[in-house]
Amino acid sequence: MKNNNWIILFVLSTLLISSSCTEPKNNQVTMVSQEEMKEIMNLDNTQLIDVREMSDFESEHLEGAQNIVYDEDFELNISKLDKSQPVAVYCKTGGRSEKCVKILVEAGFEKIYDLEGGYEAWTYKDNLE
Repeated sequence: MKNNNWIILFVLSTLLISSSCTEPKNNQVTMVSQEEMKEIMNLDNTQLIDVREMSDFESEHLEGAQNIVYDEDFELNISKLDKSQPVAVYCKTGGRSEKCVKILVEAGFEKIYDLEGGYEAWTYKDNLE
């Protein structure tokens, strides 16, 4: 009976170790609501990125955001950011930011927030209040 306990313990330990090594890397990406984004924006170390066209950014944007347009230079431009600090990304409706998030993950950023519904959802929510 003692041998069976050791075998069971060994199998469970092996499964636990192997499952922890195969967790998906996308756990560093979090979709956030407007309320959550407001809290994230108040953190000192969050890098807030607006990936819309410059004209959209110049027209209006979230306070504290920097404009890094999603274009052919996006990967080069994000290399200037600190990968160890959280990044919060938004675009107009969420489509471009989803693509940017994938690039940020591949580039090695540790914590990424994506504004659900983009800037349009943000302004729509503010107009309801």
